[in-house]
Amino acid sequence: MTLTLPGMFRALVFLLFFSAAAHAAPADDDMERLLADKGLVARLGNQLQQVRQSVGEKASELVVNAMGFLGVPYKRGGNSAESGFDCSGFVRAMYEQTVGLILPRRAEEQAAATQEIDRSELRPGDLVFFNTMRRAFSHVGIYVGDGKFIHSPRSGSQVRVEDMRQAYWQTRFNGARRVGAAAGETPN
Repeated sequence: MTLTLPGMFRALVFLLFFSAAAHAAPADDDMERLLADKGLVARLGNQLQQVRQSVGEKASELVVNAMGFLGVPYKRGGNSAESGFDCSGFVRAMYEQTVGLILPRRAEEQAAATQEIDRSELRPGDLVFFNTMRRAFSHVGIYVGDGKFIHSPRSGSQVRVEDMRQAYWQTRFNGARRVGAAAGETPN
């Protein structure tokens, strides 16, 4: 199978979306070696670094955008600031507005459409899932860094930031996921 330069660049962008924006992970080194072996690093010039910076900027932009919705009321099935948000509606709206990716509507579908990562790998913009209704992936939020996440928690509440290390969230933590370009290719 032979890829064209635009095809390789799209594949590279997809792979880099999953890798660290600010620091190189082992997968980054492997990818760079592969690209160098194929003579693509020279042909891509500084686009590799630009892609990394863009991914990091998008994650920061996502968190900043989400913070702008602090205080918006919870509404079951809600997916806008005007109507209010439920947890998955909030996550979906933030990704669509900031990154241009349309995630599935329900929390468990969002978990299925994203890449599982270890809790120790969490970076701002990643998704964190919790078992709050006696079923896996029944609640979702956006990781903002320093052990905290932003979410729309429940009826009678509002979008807010909470610490995942609190006993309630720690015992219900269900996993972390990273959103990639493929997650938004098919609007739901």
